[in-house]
Formats: sequence, structure tokens, C-alpha cells
Amino acid sequence: MKVGFVGLGQMGRGMAANLLRGGHQVTVFNRSADKAQELAREGASVAAQVRDACTGDVVITMLANDTAVNDVVFAEHGVLAGLRPGAIHVSMSTISIALAERMTEAHAQAHQQFVSAPVFGRPDAAAAAKLVIVAGGPTETIKGLEPVFSVMGQATLLVSERPRDASLVKIGGNFMIASAMQAMGEAVALVRKAGVAPQTFIDVMTSTIFNAPIYRNYGALIASGRFSPAGFAAPLGYKDVGLALQASEALRVPMPLASLLHDRLLRLLAEGGESLDWSAIAVLSAADAGLPRADGGD
Repeated sequence: MKVGFVGLGQMGRGMAANLLRGGHQVTVFNRSADKAQELAREGASVAAQVRDACTGDVVITMLANDTAVNDVVFAEHGVLAGLRPGAIHVSMSTISIALAERMTEAHAQAHQQFVSAPVFGRPDAAAAAKLVIVAGGPTETIKGLEPVFSVMGQATLLVSERPRDASLVKIGGNFMIASAMQAMGEAVALVRKAGVAPQTFIDVMTSTIFNAPIYRNYGALIASGRFSPAGFAAPLGYKDVGLALQASEALRVPMPLASLLHDRLLRLLAEGGESLDWSAIAVLSAADAGLPRADGGD
């Protein structure tokens, strides 16, 4: 297929590279031209502006937040302006349900198709084509995207025919990940204070009642204090918990734990954690317990 790809950050670069390896004709756009040129050496065409990446069957956006997606889609030379009638915009970013609804309406008015397909997985999973894709949109449209999704992920899960539902499921999932990390941080601080090795505790938990990738992978980061380089930076985690609170307000669903997590991540940022992985939320529990950081930081 002829695919445009907008956004070559930590996730997007690996995803676009896998599209090339899968035999697709890929045109890329990124604000930092050097990242686009890296993929050009692997066979991608480089678009001078966003609309130039939107001339094919599908354009994928993989961007950091609502503001970036909004700017790329609704700009004068953006996705809406460049996409032909009948072509598909696939948003793979974690975005608000309000923006997903706005794009659904705008693309329909332009006689274009829209699918929300955010992903679970960190940059290593993106590079290895091991993402889990959560898709919302017309069933037949999503089936037609199988050649694209199959080279980027290990599974595509259809949520519903409403794109906003996929965005909401991804927001809910990220809230649950943040909740697990907060719980692990508190539990690790507890056992550390008593002299139990953090990795021993994590090994016991993940080999028994919490034998799941989230606990194994993030537990290892928390136990060792390896929060840099960030696979998913703390500002993005703060943004996603904020999206959960936005959705909870719109839907009138109290989420007291989300409010706590929002404050904890804000504290992490306020204390200089901008460049750290969001699992560094665990250092706050260590600090509250009077313990030094596991990585030896201040």
C-alpha cells in the first residue's frame, strides 16, 4: 500500500521502518528533517510538508499529544487538506476522546475515513513489530488495514466502530499502568526499608501472583532505578493521566486514584524528572520513606 507516516519520534521511527520492511511504499514527514533523512536511506520518500505525505491510500499520525495532532490534521497544508476522498487517516497517538470525536466528524465531512488505533508497547516493541494495536472505526476499514497493522504489531484488537472508544480504552489502559507503577513503588519502598532487596521482591511477585509483562518490565526498572533513557517520558505519562481525568469529568465518573497519580507525576516533573521514564514515579515513594534513590541520584 501507499502509506504516509507523520511523526518519527521514539515510537514512530520504528513503526515506519517496519512498514518499509513490509514492502509498503512509505512517505514520511517529521518536523526534524534529520529523522526523515534516516528513513530515506532505508527507502522512504520524504515529504516537504504534511499534505505531501497524504497522497496515498493511508496516512498514519504518531505524535506526542493533542496539540501536535490538532496542528498536523487541521493546518492549512495538513492531513485534512491533503487526503483524497475515501482515503484513510489512522491516528495511532494517545489522544483525548474529544479530539477523536472532532477528527471523526471532520473526516466524514471531507468524505475521508478515520480510524483511531493507539498502541500498547514501548519503543523496543515498536522496533520489533510487537505492538498491540487497539482499533476503533468501521470494521471493514480496519480489516482493510490489516496489511499495514500486521507489519507493525503482533495483534490488532477491534474495540468498536466508534474511533473515540479506542482512544478511551488506551487512556484507561495507561491509567492502569500508572496505578501499577505507583503500587510497586510503594511496595518496593516498604520492603527496602526493612532490608529486603527490591529485585528479590519483584522476582517473587512476578513469578507468582503478578506474572504479567507490566509488572515484570516496570518492576525491573523500579527495582534497579533504571529510569534513563526514558522509554516513555514522564511528561507523556502526566499527559495521559490528565486525559483520563478529562474523560472522567466528561462522563461523570469519579477517579480518585487518577487524581492522586496526576499529582504524583506533577511532583516528579516539579522535582526535575522531565527526562526520566514515567516509572520514576517510584522514586517519590522511596523519598517519602526516607530512602535514597535506587539509582544513586539525589
